[in-house]
Amino acid sequence: MMFAHRVPVSLSLAALAGCTAAADTPMPGAAKLWTPAAISGPGYESSPTFTPDGRTMVYLAADKDFRTYQLMQSRCENGAWGKPAPPHFAMPLPVIEADPFVTPDGKRLYYISSRHAPAKEDFDIWYVKRTADGGWGEPQRLPEPVNSPAAELLPRTDADGRLYFGSSRAGSAGGGDIYVATEVRPGEWTVANLSPPVSGGGYEYEAEISRDGKTMIVVSDRGDRSHLYRYRREGERWVEVGRIPADPAQFQVGPLLSPKGDRLLFAQRHGDRSGEMFLIDLVPEPDRSWPPTCGDQAAL
Repeated sequence: MMFAHRVPVSLSLAALAGCTAAADTPMPGAAKLWTPAAISGPGYESSPTFTPDGRTMVYLAADKDFRTYQLMQSRCENGAWGKPAPPHFAMPLPVIEADPFVTPDGKRLYYISSRHAPAKEDFDIWYVKRTADGGWGEPQRLPEPVNSPAAELLPRTDADGRLYFGSSRAGSAGGGDIYVATEVRPGEWTVANLSPPVSGGGYEYEAEISRDGKTMIVVSDRGDRSHLYRYRREGERWVEVGRIPADPAQFQVGPLLSPKGDRLLFAQRHGDRSGEMFLIDLVPEPDRSWPPTCGDQAAL
């Protein structure tokens, strides 16, 4: 999902630091079309997430102009991805809902929604809990300061339960920055801006973090369109290591790293189709058991 285009701020020192980091980081391979046939349509499919058993995929389905969004779900049954349908907790249009994320333990599914204010583009972070029967409970909205009067996008958690997201809230350096929220006690959160070089280099609005907390993929518009930028954690700081080699003529959104952080799913426009999911290897020999495949889809 995108806020808008903004003019970037130059961060030359961060760029110099990134040169060294890039030299020590394997170059990604070429992006390959991944969208399963059952969910590929004329609209824009993005931001997939999977349950731990790999049998259920929840994703964002947008219209071809990427203006309205809905949550959709597909199950792997009888050797094929099934016909997608909205999960039971999802709201119909005109409510906009997107950016789902199932936590690694499978106990929560975070997403963004405008259900609290359908007439405004004020996306807040909501979540549902896994129930004893394997379904999802009732939606719950995260409190302030996680949510704000502005939009919050693409919620993601690390192994320690910290919540990363993009927001256009007041004080964002480029109009949109990346934030991290920590639950210090039940229902009470603190929020911090990740600061340069992650925030402030342009218009940042999505961030995906690896489970080990060492790799981050940031969606940033630095003046032309939104692209994917890779960061590596060195001690207490983040260092940019380069742009993911996707189609430079298209914008990219909805990054999702594999559990080992060695593969990446994302979405971009594809030919005459509005938008599809693509897979790229971040190391020469990744674990090819991810993304989860169904019987009708060969592993890449």
